[in-house]
Amino acid sequence: MYRALTRGIQVTVTPEFMPERSDPDEGQFFWTYHVEVLNLSGERVQLRARYWQITDEHGRIQEVRGPGVVGEQPVIEPGAAFEYTSGCPLTTPTGIMVGHYLMISERNESFQAEIPAFSLDSPFANRTVN
Repeated sequence: MYRALTRGIQVTVTPEFMPERSDPDEGQFFWTYHVEVLNLSGERVQLRARYWQITDEHGRIQEVRGPGVVGEQPVIEPGAAFEYTSGCPLTTPTGIMVGHYLMISERNESFQAEIPAFSLDSPFANRTVN
């Protein structure tokens, strides 16, 4: 589990490798990640957009931008949470994801809520000890 807190918005991410959706012989690796966006602030916020930077084990970067998450732009009341699960395919057995959500406060202020960097690790990764 990975966690970040920005202006009272706590983002927790739990990734999981999905062997049943992966084919290592074909260079296909798939993870799901469960996200909880918990509003610990004293005001209502809306999650308007997302930005992800996905880096595979060779350092290749893919950027993903878009409105909301999983087709929604949820309004999150103080003390409430919004949760969703999504997925990420890679052509390498490991990678890293990091990003942020564009949030709008009830005072119409926009800010970026950090999504913590988290590893995408499969049992097919080459392990080295330094």
